[in-house]
Amino acid sequence: MSSVDVAVKVLTKIEPEDLRVLLAIELGMSRHKFAPENDIPRLSGLTVRKIGYRLDRLNGFGLVYRWVGPYVGHVLNNAGYDCLAMNALVKAEVLEAFGKPLGVGKEADVYDALAPGGERVAVKFHRLGRTSFRQTRRFRGYVADRRHISWLYQSRLAAEKEFEALKLAYPCGVSVPKPLGQNRHVVVMGIIEGDELYRGPELHDPEKVLDEVLLNVKKAYLEAKVIHADLSEFNVILKPDGHVLIIDWPQFVRVGHPNAEMLLKRDVRNVLRFFRKRFGIKRDIEETLDYVKKP
Repeated sequence: MSSVDVAVKVLTKIEPEDLRVLLAIELGMSRHKFAPENDIPRLSGLTVRKIGYRLDRLNGFGLVYRWVGPYVGHVLNNAGYDCLAMNALVKAEVLEAFGKPLGVGKEADVYDALAPGGERVAVKFHRLGRTSFRQTRRFRGYVADRRHISWLYQSRLAAEKEFEALKLAYPCGVSVPKPLGQNRHVVVMGIIEGDELYRGPELHDPEKVLDEVLLNVKKAYLEAKVIHADLSEFNVILKPDGHVLIIDWPQFVRVGHPNAEMLLKRDVRNVLRFFRKRFGIKRDIEETLDYVKKP
């Protein structure tokens, strides 16, 4: 059972005081790897006796871990963090029901879901995680300047960045998922259907698909003033209608970023390399960059 499945199941059983303890542990983890048990009464506003009962419940639900070292501490696991985010999104009337997984990756899980009006949406859970901490600290500018940062906060920042990118790009006509909501490490967006280019979906006119990808890079650059900064065949979706959708924006930068030109060139190079190797389409990178950057 995935952490999302656990959280969905627990949401029907969790009580307000359980949530207060989860929130207290989350707050404690912003300063400590393990939230000290002695701090939880102060952070939650509950008595020590009630805290013990609630911690037992949360452990039974599979939402937290207890750690014993120089002090006794508690830490949220993925299911605990998922539960907090999903509870907030349901209360905000962004989500109503969860469906099946759409994709599971190293840094994110994406699920099918329903909004209160019945609209199908995609729910993305960012999972930067402890195992990728060194790499994310090295490469992601939004964590590089912090001395202590928990895996929860890494994932939350990634979600905030991606939601910001979608809000900038979508109104400008860039083909990205529609941004619908965000809480903690979770982004709710328009439904994602189709296959990534690297999976080899049938392309009747690969030149036309390449042109459409580059047009979206151009719109993002000139109108939304953003650069994907991690673009490749792994995050370009070919939708059932034959058009493209560009996903996975947590590493985006604005055009005023010091490395903007380098990152734009890398994005374009990645796209051209793929279409050259897969379909034999040859385009000059400098001419293509000139097309992207000129109104």
